[in-house]
This record gives sequence, structure tokens and C-alpha cells, in this order.
Amino acid sequence: NGVSKLHGKVAQSMWKSLFPGLPVDEVPITSITNGVHVRSWISNDMAWLYNRYLGPTWMQRPADAEIWQKVKRIPDEELWRTHCRRRERLVNFSRKRLESQLKRRKATRREVASASEVLNPDTLTIGFARRFATYKRATLLLRDPARLTKLLLDKERPLQFIFAGKAHPADSPGKEFMRQLVHFIRSSEELRRHLVFIEDYDINVARYMVQGVDVWLNTPRRPLEASGTSGMKATLNGALNCSVLDGWWDEAWNDHGEKDVGWAIGSGEEYTDLEQDLEDDVESRALFNLLEQEIIPTFYEWNGLGLPRQWISRMKASMSNLCAEFNSSRQVSEYTERFYIPASRRWTEFQSDEYKRAKELAAWKQRIRQYWGQVHFADIDHEKKKELAVGSELNVQANVFLGQLTPNDVAVQVYHGRIVKTDTKEDIDEIADGVAIDMAFDAKKDDNVYHFTGTVPATGTGQHGFAIRVLPRHADLTNPFEMGLVVWSS
Repeated sequence: NGVSKLHGKVAQSMWKSLFPGLPVDEVPITSITNGVHVRSWISNDMAWLYNRYLGPTWMQRPADAEIWQKVKRIPDEELWRTHCRRRERLVNFSRKRLESQLKRRKATRREVASASEVLNPDTLTIGFARRFATYKRATLLLRDPARLTKLLLDKERPLQFIFAGKAHPADSPGKEFMRQLVHFIRSSEELRRHLVFIEDYDINVARYMVQGVDVWLNTPRRPLEASGTSGMKATLNGALNCSVLDGWWDEAWNDHGEKDVGWAIGSGEEYTDLEQDLEDDVESRALFNLLEQEIIPTFYEWNGLGLPRQWISRMKASMSNLCAEFNSSRQVSEYTERFYIPASRRWTEFQSDEYKRAKELAAWKQRIRQYWGQVHFADIDHEKKKELAVGSELNVQANVFLGQLTPNDVAVQVYHGRIVKTDTKEDIDEIADGVAIDMAFDAKKDDNVYHFTGTVPATGTGQHGFAIRVLPRHADLTNPFEMGLVVWSS
């Protein structure tokens, strides 16, 4: 299974060759999205706030959406004060780590002393911490260093970044990204006060960062991020995500984006390997636009009490809508209910009576494989209509030669959907978002030919098409495609 909805679709495309004849969306790979252990990542300050306003049951039932709706009860002043306290602690932690890094490198006393002056506890703080694989694009903002510098050094609405991460020892391109980033940070005295790179990234650094940043930045090349979980940890602590629509954020945004739970970089576009330079250019511009037009103005729009009301509203929207879904309690429950319990029941049923059902299924599969080559369509017919009104149906019928098999061994289905052109040069059409409907066995014809009937519903406007197929069918199959056998009408 995939570890996010998008990853499940990517995995289906990757493994399609093992299931020839199946539409990619029917390749038997599903998905369960990753989650994080709530109590391991929430700061003590935020946990105290949750205890007070959500009640102590949020720790026992973190997947209960109703509990998380109580986040809206937290007074804006208390939520913001708690968040600012965590940002201040992150700044202090970053200064101490930077000081240690400088001493380890035998930096001058002046350089070491300057560590106490980096970052500002009252400035909008964006965090980026993860493995420095090239597809994660840690240097995306360096596409326009002048534009980035202008944002960082703005006197009225300054910006600061904290970076952390490691590259695999053999990943030279990833290490080069780190070198470019550090080189940019060291390029001027002023930039050093607004950009920090924390070395030796570990779980302690991760905790400080997800608990203290205002925005969690994620810039992978879609669809290379399987899930990602750091943004989930930041959400639990009130940070807002700004991310390419990849991994878990793709479904979070698709399900809740209209509720102002964060920001999306782009609209889910995908590029070929030859278009990577274009991709970086387009998405870096999109990120800069978000920073300049939405993120920075919203953060610094404070009322007379010094509260950024709209920003706090987004924090509450993010926490109340996302925390219940993207946690390990929901994840484990889903694995248990969808996979583990059914597998356990299946094992119990199959091993009983000296594995009688298992032996019967094995014998049936052997017979199906032995005679499957005989299965073919004798003929197909349907009503002759040029147009169908939406809501009406088209009657279809098929005569199928089954040879030594019987109608009980197979499912005959009509597969229908919109027609899309997948190759304009070769003039190839395919059915998109297809739906399979079982046809009914009607009568036996001569010479092992069986007659099936069905209907194709007109579900929408535009050009639609259908095909008819035969699949093995048995009550004990895990899924109808596990044998990799299918016969399509021509």
C-alpha cells in the first residue's frame, strides 16, 4: 500500500506492468496515509493549553474530530502567547546551537559572539528541516537571491529562516545543496542574522523547530514525496504549512484547503525530468508570490492588542481540521480495520478443517489458469443510439465462450467512462475514470457460449465509451485482479 493517497496512485502507475490489461486505477494497490504520534511532538506549553480547553481526553482519543473542534474555544490571546513563547525558545535554542557550531569550527571570538544576535523572537519564522535529498529542493528560494534578500531584510516586515537537515554521505548533489545554502547565509553580515543552518539534525532539533516556527516549508518535486510527516508535527503545534501539493499535504489541501488551513505552492502540476528547470522557476516564483502577497502581510496584520487575528484564525482552522486526521492513532486504526482484522479472519477461516477452503481455492485457481486461454467473446451487441440523455441507459449484451469454465467462475463486466485522447499522434483514445458494472448471466447458448446482459448509464455530458471484460470470480479471492487474468472485448 501507499502511505498517502497520492503515493497510492503513484505506486499503481509504477507497478502497472505486473497487471497487464488493467486500467491503472484498478491496479490492486491502495493507500493509508501516515500519521504522527501526537504526544511525542506537542510542546508542553501547547499540551497544557489543550488540557485546559480540549479536556484530557485529547491524549486518549487524538483521532476524535469532535475533540479537536474545541480548539476554536482557545482564546486568541492565550494561543498566540503560547505560540510566541515557543518561537522565543526556538530562537534561543538556535543561537546556542550556532554558538556551539562556531566554536567547533574554531571561529573567531567575534563570530562566536555574533551567534547571540542572530534571529529575532518577534519575527515571522519559517522552518525547513528534513533530509537534504535533491528532490526536496532546499535551495528553491535561491533561484532569486535578490528577491529573497529583500524579504529577509525588510525593516517593517522582516522574515527569517531556520534550516536543518542531513544529506546521505554518498549523496554529493544533496551535500552541494547544503553548501550553496550555507554559502548564501555567510555572504553578508546582515543575512546571518536572518538565516540559520543548524547542523547535526536530530530528533531534539526537530522538536524545537516544529514546536516553534510560524510556517513549515516543504518544496518537493511532485509526486516524489511519499508522505512526509514533519508538517503534521508542526500542525499539532499551531504552525501553518506552505507546501507543494505532494504527499500528505495534497490530500490535506484537497479536503480542507478552502478552510484556510495553510498555503499551497502551485496547483498540483507535474513536470517531466526535462522540465525541471522550468518547474523550479515556476514554483519558486509561486512561493515568492505567496510570501509577498499572503503570508507576510497576514502575519504582520496586528490589531490594537498586538494580535494577528487572521493568522490566529488560520492556526485554529489548521489544528481543528487536520490534527484528528493526520496522527498515528487514526493510522493504526485504519491499518487494523482495513488490513489486519480481515487478514486475521481470513487466516482463521482458511486454516480451519485442515485448510479445506485454502485447498479448494488453490484447486480452483489451478483450473482457471489451465482453461483461461479458451475464454473469448463470440459477439457483442448494443442499442444503436447516436446520443443518450443524461440519466438514460444503453442496453448491451455479450456472448462469451467460456470453454471448460462456467458463469460461476467469472465476472462479465461493462467498463464505461469518459473518452480521453492519450496520444494525439497515434490517435489513441482511452476510458478515463472508468466504472465497472457486473452484467447478468441470461442463458446458455450452444458450444459453451453464455449470454450476458447489462446496461451502460449515461452519467454525464460529453463523449463516453464502454468495453466489456471477463475476470475470474471466486468468493475467497483477496481481490478480483490478484490472478492477473482479464479478457477484453476488442
